[in-house]
Amino acid sequence: MINFKEKLENLLKKEKDFLDENGVIDYIKIKDLADKIDNRLIELLIANNEIKKKFFSKIKDIYVFNINHFKFFLDENKLDNSYTQYKNRIGLSDKKEFIYDQNNIILDFPFKDCVLEGGQSTEEGFDTYFEYDKTVTKAQEKQGLKAHAYNKKITKRNEIFFNQILAHDEIDRLYDKKAFVNWKRFNKESKKDGETLKEIKRDKTGLIEENLIIKGNNLLALHSLKSEFAGKIKLIYIDPPYNPPSSNNTFTYNNNFNHSAWLTFMKNRIEVAQDLLSDKGAMIIAIDENEQTYLGVLIDELFKGYENHCVTIVHNPRGVQGTNFSYTHEYAFFIFPKGTKTIKNRKIDEEDIKIRGLRDNGGESLRTDAKNCFYPFIVDKCTKQVIDFGDVCPDKIHPKANIHNGDFVEVYPIDKEGIERKWRYARQSIEKVKELLIVSEKDGVYDIQIGKDFGQYKTVWVDKRYDANEYGTKLVKDLVPESNFSFPKSLWNVYDAIYAVVQDDKKAIVLDYHAGSGTTGHAVLNLNEEDKGNRKFILIEQMDYIQTVTAPRIKEVLKRSKSKDDFIYFELAKWNEKAKEEIQNAKDFPALIKLFDTLHERYFLNYNVKIKDFKEKIIKEENFKKLTLAQQKKMFLTMLDLNQMYVNESEMVDKKYGISTEDQKLTKAFYSKK
Repeated sequence: MINFKEKLENLLKKEKDFLDENGVIDYIKIKDLADKIDNRLIELLIANNEIKKKFFSKIKDIYVFNINHFKFFLDENKLDNSYTQYKNRIGLSDKKEFIYDQNNIILDFPFKDCVLEGGQSTEEGFDTYFEYDKTVTKAQEKQGLKAHAYNKKITKRNEIFFNQILAHDEIDRLYDKKAFVNWKRFNKESKKDGETLKEIKRDKTGLIEENLIIKGNNLLALHSLKSEFAGKIKLIYIDPPYNPPSSNNTFTYNNNFNHSAWLTFMKNRIEVAQDLLSDKGAMIIAIDENEQTYLGVLIDELFKGYENHCVTIVHNPRGVQGTNFSYTHEYAFFIFPKGTKTIKNRKIDEEDIKIRGLRDNGGESLRTDAKNCFYPFIVDKCTKQVIDFGDVCPDKIHPKANIHNGDFVEVYPIDKEGIERKWRYARQSIEKVKELLIVSEKDGVYDIQIGKDFGQYKTVWVDKRYDANEYGTKLVKDLVPESNFSFPKSLWNVYDAIYAVVQDDKKAIVLDYHAGSGTTGHAVLNLNEEDKGNRKFILIEQMDYIQTVTAPRIKEVLKRSKSKDDFIYFELAKWNEKAKEEIQNAKDFPALIKLFDTLHERYFLNYNVKIKDFKEKIIKEENFKKLTLAQQKKMFLTMLDLNQMYVNESEMVDKKYGISTEDQKLTKAFYSKK
């Protein structure tokens, strides 16, 4: 299969005028023709669908040639696609130069035009590599290192970026739908390994109606969800890895461009996540002070037509010691379509609710003082809700305080002494405050009160329930005693954020692609139990603790609740295990090299710096060739161990991947809309 570069070269070679006297493509001439919008060049490029898709933008029914992308590809098409056309500094620009006195603000950063796959499977994000040491120190000897030998060493992962133009083929393959394996259904009665999954439930429209917990790379998982959930997600809540300048940093990629790597990581995922949001969907992103400013500008750039509000949440009242300040808070960006009432009212604690009687008393409180304020409230005795209002009562009629009529009762503003009073609101204005009305009943006598058990959310959230230690760390420990999870969110921090958006949508789908300990899923289940809702969650997590913390936590929440809900657990299919088997079965060194070359090309392992060095340097060294085949295999296996090679859905039937018939069947069912 030829790659994109070769396809473009073959296409250009069809036009003899594009070649020099030696029959080689004249790139200088082609770039000049591109600047002139040459008809022959444009017709040639646009006739090929794949090339048209890459270098042309469709605006209504017109295709516009992207000259800069085309020339950039010609100029910079090199093997190392970790190239970036953006300046190696972070700053505000108008896409041409950094801004000084202009208002067109775009956040530029190195590798903005790239994709960072982010292949961590452990929280530390380390890579293993081998290095030949002629000598070692005594301290290194104690660590198990040997002189005149290849020693196993550990370093932080330092991935190369995929450039979106230069690495066209790699990115297309990376974003293809993935196969899924290890399907299980869990409910409160399930044993540790869950139940065999027999079907994937769908609603009347054909949309999957399940709680999902997915293990695997979140970027690839999001792209796999697009075919099923595009435009269907009501809320995306994420608590991504923060990027602090300390040992608490869980974002461990490319330290030479730490801010840029983090922003690229976020941008790649937000862009595909946007496709999943419904027309009225919202996104909430939790973050700390280290990336809050940059993230805010990035959000403004990506979310055109959306409002972006930053809320401060006091989550650690004891404070985290910094150089100059002790930090007690973090931030949450609330992003939603402009012109919509997305954020609903918040609940008010009982002690803060102020309720008073709606019937007036004291001076000028009689019926005769305001005739338009004497009328009945129609109350449903079963629900104790005001369902309607009667007309103003004629002067000659003197009703009782309560007039019963089956399941309903008419309530008039008449006090215990039988004195006809008036309501505080006239008949023509009472409906404006209907949602504030509260029905009280004592000894069979009904009365009307007014009060607010809700209020508008403020931009600073302070509540003892947001304490991450008390309602995060300790709560997770109670649910999963053997867990040792770092920095879990307070359940109520997440609950209140989710409640603000989906409280009145009992069928909302809530997505969290940085699932962590599963707090988002826990919050959704709690909300459902409170209001009998049928909201669903989708949790994505690539870290190994999804099996020891995330899924067990959700199962325990179900077990302790009255809910009959359940969830499906499955994983993106990896080829690691089968690849290891093939390495073990290699009969000699040439066979081992041939197999590794195949893996290297098919799964872009050159995008891991240490594997690239291993392939291009280590295995060519004489000292490596002198090792036994068993030693060589061991080193190959170690190099593959932390790198996740995912299987595309279109290739899962190939026996070499070892995907079971049942897993293939369920994968097809997932992608097959009814």
